[in-house]
Amino acid sequence: MRTVITGPIAGTAAGGVAERALRACVHCGMCNATCPTYQLTGDELDGPRGRIYLMKQALEGQPVSALSLKHLDRCLSCRSCETTCPSGVQYHRLYDIGREAVRALAPRPWPARLVRQAIRRLTASTTLFGVALALGRLTRPLLPAVLKAKVPPSVAPGAWPKGDHARHMLLLKGCVQSAAAPHFNAATARVFDKAGIALTQAPRAGCCGAVDFHLDAPEAGRAAARRNIDAWMPAIEAGASAIVVNSSGCAAFIRDYPDVLRDDPAYVDKARAVAGLVRDPIEVLTNSDLTARRAPADPRIAVHEPCTLQHGLKLTGRIATLLARLGYAPQPVADNHLCCGSAGAYSLLQPTMAGKLKTAKLKALNASSPAAIFTANIGCWMHLADGGAAPVRHWIEAVDEVV
Repeated sequence: MRTVITGPIAGTAAGGVAERALRACVHCGMCNATCPTYQLTGDELDGPRGRIYLMKQALEGQPVSALSLKHLDRCLSCRSCETTCPSGVQYHRLYDIGREAVRALAPRPWPARLVRQAIRRLTASTTLFGVALALGRLTRPLLPAVLKAKVPPSVAPGAWPKGDHARHMLLLKGCVQSAAAPHFNAATARVFDKAGIALTQAPRAGCCGAVDFHLDAPEAGRAAARRNIDAWMPAIEAGASAIVVNSSGCAAFIRDYPDVLRDDPAYVDKARAVAGLVRDPIEVLTNSDLTARRAPADPRIAVHEPCTLQHGLKLTGRIATLLARLGYAPQPVADNHLCCGSAGAYSLLQPTMAGKLKTAKLKALNASSPAAIFTANIGCWMHLADGGAAPVRHWIEAVDEVV
């Protein structure tokens, strides 16, 4: 695609990233076949090809409007188009740059800016989110259905192992997850302990920065990335062999730290080092010698593979393979590649589209009447947890129960 980028990013590293992505696109339209929002609306501008044209116009200095921003905001950033694209277009990198260009030319009205700021402040702070969640749980019976669906149940985390192993790794504590689902991290630590690996959390590491970065505050997202890098580097230099991230959305974003900090010479090399050490738990446990010590109470399960796990981390099928090895019986899930509609704050900002995707995903996951649904991302868990059929849990809990 012929491209002549103008304006502030012309000649910059970001301009180069955008230009390479645009030039790689041959506008074949294969991406639309696997785009969740295009499947819902049938509108060319709600598919990757149409959005690429919108971003190209903005980056080339052509007029854009609030309509352009509307269609870009409807993108889930699920990256299914990248898995489908025969030309290798790095859509998500172009999207991060193009969306900012469009937003600069077509600013949001102040109520929309205020909503995004509130979401960022609430989710980035474990303390604030924890207080809000506690209040929500106390008043849950009185809440309207739309808010009740956003309040997950409280689950006791259980004991954190005290094993001392020669092999040790870092574990991302997280922000929303540490308040809403601390049992995810505790279960991960117990499973890794049985695999002969000690997990520790760096006290100063917190939110990965994805919510800030994707909700109109890229500098705040970069600041979070720098804070985490500074928190992890001493442990890495002391011998930590990996950074385990059990929320696939966070793992995918941290692996993008080199791109997020590409213009920061003081951090870009550190970002590459950190990104190279990020591991989803399945990457470590696939090669472990874990064996089941007991049979699952009910082996029929469905595995929900978040978009960030499939299209970001490229780990499709790994979880089901491990769980089958441990005695579970994963059932087939139709349209596994399509997004559930969570996508960070997407379900809050685009409730209609997210609701339709959620309904379709839960129908597919529950089609075989599984005893439980196992996912790999905190956002997907919170989005799907009130489905009303099989309970939704993190897959590491399934491992924790049988090893």
